[in-house]
Amino acid sequence: MENKTNEHTSSDQHKEYEHDHEHGGVFGPNTELIFSVLSGVLLGIGFILSFIGGTPEWVSLVFYIGAYFFGGYYTAKEAIGTVAKGGFEIDFLMLLAAIGAAILGEWAEGALLLFLFSLGHALEHFALNKARKSIAALTDMAPKTAIVRKGDQQKEIPVEELQLGDIVIVKPNSTISADGVVIKGKSSVNQAPITGESIPVDKYPIENASIDFQDKMPPSENRVFSGTINGSNVLEIKVIKESKDSTLARLIKLVNETEAQKSPTQLFTDKFEKYFVPSVLGLVVLLLFAFLVIDETFSESFYRAMAVLVAASPCALAISTPSAVLSGVARAARAGVLVKGGSPLEDLGELTAVAFDKTGTLTEGKPKLTEVVPYQNVKSEELLTATLAVEKLSDHPLAAAIVTGATKRLGENSVEEASALEAITGRGVKAKWKGEEIYIGNRGLFEEDLSVSIPKELTSALEKLESNGNTAMIVRKGNTFLGIIGVMDTPRKNAKDIITNLKNIGIKRMIMLTGDNQRVADNVAKEIGITDAWGGLLPEDKVNAIEKLRQQENKVAMVGDGVNDAPAMTKSTVGIAMGAAGSDVALETADIALMADNLEDLPFAIALSRKSKGIIKQNLWVSLGVTAFLIPATVFNFAGIGLAVLIHEGSTLIVVFNALRLLAYRTR
Repeated sequence: MENKTNEHTSSDQHKEYEHDHEHGGVFGPNTELIFSVLSGVLLGIGFILSFIGGTPEWVSLVFYIGAYFFGGYYTAKEAIGTVAKGGFEIDFLMLLAAIGAAILGEWAEGALLLFLFSLGHALEHFALNKARKSIAALTDMAPKTAIVRKGDQQKEIPVEELQLGDIVIVKPNSTISADGVVIKGKSSVNQAPITGESIPVDKYPIENASIDFQDKMPPSENRVFSGTINGSNVLEIKVIKESKDSTLARLIKLVNETEAQKSPTQLFTDKFEKYFVPSVLGLVVLLLFAFLVIDETFSESFYRAMAVLVAASPCALAISTPSAVLSGVARAARAGVLVKGGSPLEDLGELTAVAFDKTGTLTEGKPKLTEVVPYQNVKSEELLTATLAVEKLSDHPLAAAIVTGATKRLGENSVEEASALEAITGRGVKAKWKGEEIYIGNRGLFEEDLSVSIPKELTSALEKLESNGNTAMIVRKGNTFLGIIGVMDTPRKNAKDIITNLKNIGIKRMIMLTGDNQRVADNVAKEIGITDAWGGLLPEDKVNAIEKLRQQENKVAMVGDGVNDAPAMTKSTVGIAMGAAGSDVALETADIALMADNLEDLPFAIALSRKSKGIIKQNLWVSLGVTAFLIPATVFNFAGIGLAVLIHEGSTLIVVFNALRLLAYRTR
C-alpha cells in the first residue's frame, strides 16, 4: 500500500544485511551444526590433554587450532561478506575477539568463544527454521501434476501446463490442482490450507459453466482453490486461473515477502545497531590503551578489550524482533490470516478503532426476503405466489432474493409464470398474470407514475419496514392491493458476538461505513452493537471518514472487501480484507487478509498481534538488559571472555525460543 511501504525494504535488500544462516556444506544443510560440534569436541580434547602431564603444549594447540577452524569457519565467512559490503556486524566483532585471544595466547578461551558462538548460531538457525517451515508448508501443498480431460481421454500433465478453460479431474481425497469452478460432481472440500476454515465446505456444480470468470469470481459454493483437499467424491473443475496466478501461488509469494517488511521495533533496533556497533569499536580502541593510564600490562588491557567486544555484540538484539515477527506471521498464516510483515503485525495490536464496510462485511452481502405483509383479507400465499410469478422473469438482484425466499416459503408448489414483464426504472416492474396486470414497486411507482393513492394501513406498514432497514415493495394485482414484501441484506449470524468480543479486548470505537441511507445504517448498527453508523457515503466519502477517524483516534483499521474499499484501506493504519481467497485486489490492497470470509478471525488476529508485541518487548528487555550488564562487567574485569560468551549466547537462545512460543498461540 502506498502510504505503508515507504519504510519497507525489498526482499533482496533485507537478505543483504540480515543473517540468512542457510549454511549448507559438505555435510548437507546441517553442516554448520556439525562444524560447531566438531569445534566443541576438539576444544574438549585439547583442554583435557593440557592437564595430562608430559603432553607437549603444541599437541593441545593443534586441537585448539582445529576448534578455531570449525568454530570460526562460518563466522569468518559472514564477517568477510559483511565487511565487503561496508558493514560491521556481530560476526566481525566475535572474530576480532577470537583473534585477539589467540594473539594473547589464550587459545582455549578463543576456541570456547567460537564454539559457543557457532553453536548459538546453529541452534538459532534450527529454531527459526521451525517458524519458516510453518510458512514453507504452503509451498509443499502445491500439487505438481493435474489430470486433464481431453474429450474422452484423461491425461496427467504438470500444473504449469494447465491452460484457462481446461477441465481437471480431481479424485477423492486428493489435492485440487488449480483454481477453478466445479462443473460436475458434489463434494466437501477441506479449505484449511488456504482459508484456515476448520470444517470442510460443500461444493456444487455451477449452473452456467460457459461464463468467463476472468473479471467476475464465481460464488464460493462453486469455486475451489489449488492446494485444497477434495472429499469423498470425484469433481470436474474448469480452470479459471493459471498456476502462476492461483490463490496459493500468490499467497506463497506474499508470505515470502513478509520478512522484507520491517516492523517499527525492528527499524528501531536496526538504527540502534547502526550507531551502537561503531561506538563499541571506539570503546574497544580506548580500552586497548588503558595500560597507559592504569597499572596493568598491555596483555591485560587487550584481554579486557576483547571481553568487551564479546559482551557488547548485539546478537540477541538483532534476532529478538525478526524471530517474533516471523513466528507471529507463521501462526497467523496457519489460521488463514495473511499478515504482510512486521509493521501491520505490530500496528494491529495498537488499534483503538475499527471501521467496517457494511455490505458483505458486517452483513451477508446477499439480500434476503425478510418480510411478507398481506393487506386486509389477502392471504400470505396469494401475495407470495403473485410476486414469485413476476419476479421469476426479472434478472434484478433483489428479484433473485425474492424468488429464493418465496420458493422456500411456498414449497414445491408449481406457480403459473407471468408474461410481458416490463421494468420501470427506479420504480419497480409490471407484468401480466392470470389476465390481470401485476405491479411491484416503491411508493413512487403508485403515487407518481400510476397516480394511485396508497391506503393508510399500507403506508404505515411501509414506513415501519423501511425504518427497520428493509427495502419494501408494494404489490398490486389489477385494482387490488395484495400487500408488501420486504427485502434486506441481513447481518451476519455471528456479527453481534464478534463486535462484543472486539469491545471486550479493548477496541473503543467500531464504525460502520455504508452507502445505504442513515436509517438503514442506524438499524443495522443497533442490531449488532456498532458504536457509530455513518450512512449515505460514496467511496470518496469513506476515504474522508477514515482521515477524520485518524485525527480522532490513535490507530484505525478499515475492514472491507478490498475492491471498492481499497481507497479507504490505503488511508487507514491497517487495511484488512475480508474473504481474500480468490480476490486478487484484496490480496494486493490489504495489509492483512482474512482468507476465509470469516469475521471471527479478526479478534484472533488482534489478540495474536498483542501477544506478538508483548513478546517483542520481552525480547528487547532481555537483549538490552544483558548488554547493559555485560559491558560494565567486562570493563571492570568482573567477567572474562568465557563468562561473557556464555551469558551472551544464552540470551540469544532465550529470545529465539521465547518468540517461538507464538507458533503455539491459542485464544482462550
